[in-house]
Amino acid sequence: MRFEEAYGIWTEGRLNQEEAALMLGVCARTFRRYIDRYEESGIEGLLDKRLTQASSRRAPVDEVIALVEQYEGRYRGWKVKHFYSWYRRDGGQRSYT
Repeated sequence: MRFEEAYGIWTEGRLNQEEAALMLGVCARTFRRYIDRYEESGIEGLLDKRLTQASSRRAPVDEVIALVEQYEGRYRGWKVKHFYSWYRRDGGQRSYT
């Protein structure tokens, strides 16, 4: 909503881009990027898409469930580092983190 307010004041000519950007707490270049996205896609263009997209590196749910079952069934109480070394020996492909 603050962007629409700043954008409206800027289009009326009461503020220049620097002042409108300052009002939003961003630099003038970021404000220009916002303008481009807003004029192209409306308010939807300003949404942060990183929050709605799943990571391409994310492990599938069935793999995570199998890993948890393996830990709980055979390795309960082990430290992560120790469990991970056995997980890799058994053919696990995921990284430590």
